[in-house]
Amino acid sequence: MPPSLPPGPARRFAVYALVVCLLAVTAAAVSFSRGNWLGVVWLLMAGLSSNMTWYYVRKARQEPRAVTSR
Repeated sequence: MPPSLPPGPARRFAVYALVVCLLAVTAAAVSFSRGNWLGVVWLLMAGLSSNMTWYYVRKARQEPRAVTSR
């Protein structure tokens, strides 16, 4: 099992961004299934929140190193 992220604001933001990503993907699927092209906007939001998730995960993993290197 991979090590979990340390507690802190970056971890919390990563979880929030992941939730937004999952909700946006769900909204896009529902929108496209109903024949509405607004799903494209939801897909763009999912891509953005996915990138934010990876950014905050990397930031959370690097925070302990920054504290110990001082």
